[in-house]
Amino acid sequence: MSQRVIEAPRSRRTGVSRAARSLFVGVVGVAATIAAPGVAIAQEAAAPESGAAGSSTVLPAVVVKSTATTDQLPAPYAGGQVARGGGIGVLGTSNVMDQPFNTTNYTEQAMQDIQARTLGDIVVNNASVRTQQSSGGFGDVFEIRGFDVQATDVALNGLYGMVSAAKMPVNLAERVEVLQGPGSLMYGMGPSGSIGGAINIVTKRADDEPLTRLTALYQSKGQFGVAADVGRRFGDEGQWGIRVNGQIKDGQTGIAHGNQLQGDGAIGLDYRGKQLRWSFDAYNVSENTDEVRSQIGFGTATAIPAAPSGYANLYPGSKLKLRDTAVVTRLEYDINRYVTVYGAAGEHYGTSEQNFPYASGMTAAGAFNVTNGYYDAYNRTKTVDAGLRFHFDTFGVKHTLVTGVTSLNQEQGYFYALGSQSVASSLYNPTPLLPMDVARGDAQRSSQLRLNSQQIIDTMSFFDDRLLLTGGFRRQTIGLDNYDPTSGAQTSSIDQQAITPLAGIVFKPVSNISVYGNFTSGLTNGDTAPAGTANAGQAFAPYKSNQYEAGVKADWGRVLTSISVFQISRPNGVTNPTTNIYGYDGKTRIRGLELAAYGEVFRHLRLMASATFYDPKLEGTEGGANDGNDPVGVPKFAFNLGADYDLPWVPGLSVNGRIIHTGAQYYNASNTLRLPSWTRYDLGVRYGMRVIGKDVILRANVENLFGSRYWIQQGTYVTNAAPRTLLLSAEFNF
Repeated sequence: MSQRVIEAPRSRRTGVSRAARSLFVGVVGVAATIAAPGVAIAQEAAAPESGAAGSSTVLPAVVVKSTATTDQLPAPYAGGQVARGGGIGVLGTSNVMDQPFNTTNYTEQAMQDIQARTLGDIVVNNASVRTQQSSGGFGDVFEIRGFDVQATDVALNGLYGMVSAAKMPVNLAERVEVLQGPGSLMYGMGPSGSIGGAINIVTKRADDEPLTRLTALYQSKGQFGVAADVGRRFGDEGQWGIRVNGQIKDGQTGIAHGNQLQGDGAIGLDYRGKQLRWSFDAYNVSENTDEVRSQIGFGTATAIPAAPSGYANLYPGSKLKLRDTAVVTRLEYDINRYVTVYGAAGEHYGTSEQNFPYASGMTAAGAFNVTNGYYDAYNRTKTVDAGLRFHFDTFGVKHTLVTGVTSLNQEQGYFYALGSQSVASSLYNPTPLLPMDVARGDAQRSSQLRLNSQQIIDTMSFFDDRLLLTGGFRRQTIGLDNYDPTSGAQTSSIDQQAITPLAGIVFKPVSNISVYGNFTSGLTNGDTAPAGTANAGQAFAPYKSNQYEAGVKADWGRVLTSISVFQISRPNGVTNPTTNIYGYDGKTRIRGLELAAYGEVFRHLRLMASATFYDPKLEGTEGGANDGNDPVGVPKFAFNLGADYDLPWVPGLSVNGRIIHTGAQYYNASNTLRLPSWTRYDLGVRYGMRVIGKDVILRANVENLFGSRYWIQQGTYVTNAAPRTLLLSAEFNF
């Protein structure tokens, strides 16, 4: 029977009266009486790990002998900022040293101590991951290993299509798992078919210890809020759990005349029995923003204008409204010690309403003309995932064989309209948008996407787990119907399929060293020309991508280091700056070298450091015009350095800092325009103390400490970086 490492119960000094506990247990007493006995656990010998001041104590790991994967989180690594392992889709949960991929798994502690608000705030701790839109904009779009990863391709508990197409608040997350490289075989194909990597949000579950946490929030210039997080377990062995959390924030934002009202709430239910495990999650997110940090394009400008202040509001009068709701459930049952059957299903509905101005005639001095516009959209997604997981031996070789099916159905629609008049404006003295003189319509269906797949994957273990071989394939089918949102007429239809293979190897010459390699390819839904282009809405045929990767990981006990090399290639999609027509032009090939280290360097000092060196190239472009050039938006170099230190002479006081650097990158495929490199410095302090017998943690963080001005790029659009931002919070644990 396989072993799974899970997170040990974390110490929280939270008080609930004995009478209240009895009342809660009584409410669910009937359900608890039918619950199966809990899984027996055995504690491993391990040295205690010091956590951040005021953070939860990290206890030694425990091992559960079970075939289960639901709700079993690997224990935090030394320092508590990242975990010892994480989930990789259908491959289940495993230690990073056993995975033939480069992965990082951020803990709730890491998110809390930098006061992360969205996914983008935490995943940029890795040099191979960057956000492509600035804080305060429409949403999170990521770049992993030089390739776009859309917000629609972020998974929730292993299921695609269940998160906002804009941005997800991380206060709903217990873990954030990042896979560098294509994840289509492990997770299935995402709605947008991103190939650079995969991001998975693991929602919160009730711990064995009761939790009641209230947090007061502040963000400059003047946004105040409050958050609540409550968790309880019930039953004679704690089989049933409930976790409820949410927040509401309102006030001035870090953009001229900006205001934002944001609220979110989530509930997570779970049952953990000896053979049966079940979970249910539901969340709702809403946001109303006046004055949005919008994207802008440089068009035919002959030079890149200098980035304006982070407080600059490039489109005064812009508004944004976001709404997202989802429900997800998962069930696992151990038929016996060798076979587990699993199934999951979810549904998500999201809408957005926004001003979508169009800028033209940009000059090197930052002057342009702007036309106001509307762009409203919706997406409705349903998905299911089901399969069998087998554990067996053949001639001394241990196997973990997974076979299953996935299905995703997504309907998208939009309404897009431009005003009839434009007005002269400037990056440095923006003119308010003209009132719209076009009636606002309802978003109508523009596409219907169907993704179905079947997979079989086997991980074989030789020589007492010294050699691990993983092989398998996924048969992926894509069905896409496109519609004219004005007339409702179908404009195109695609029905294609392909085999996505995977080959991976992990070899451990000694117990703390893993040498790994993998080959995988993916099928990506063809691009759709974005709004604002001359051929907006045009759909292109699906295409394939390939990755080769090799690396070495070393676990030194309290610090884990890794080095990896990779190559990924895919067709290149660009918007012609002269014709404003979007299309494919040749191939993008990116090679890279990644270095990373994280853990507790010595007592009280935690470290997260990484660097990525890119060798990006365009190949086979039309007429060879851009052959050998760098692809748009990919730097040659990026690095991160983050440190968190407990001051030993002041018990409970900790300081932290982060440096994020991204090298220069080209704005166009002809490489005639280049955005300069940028560096951001963050600084934070927190103080944990006891007040009337309760844990209180005060935090203060400053992002972009020196107010650096720079552009953040997504294709041929950019946003000005957010200004110096002050974040304050006071956390009370009852």
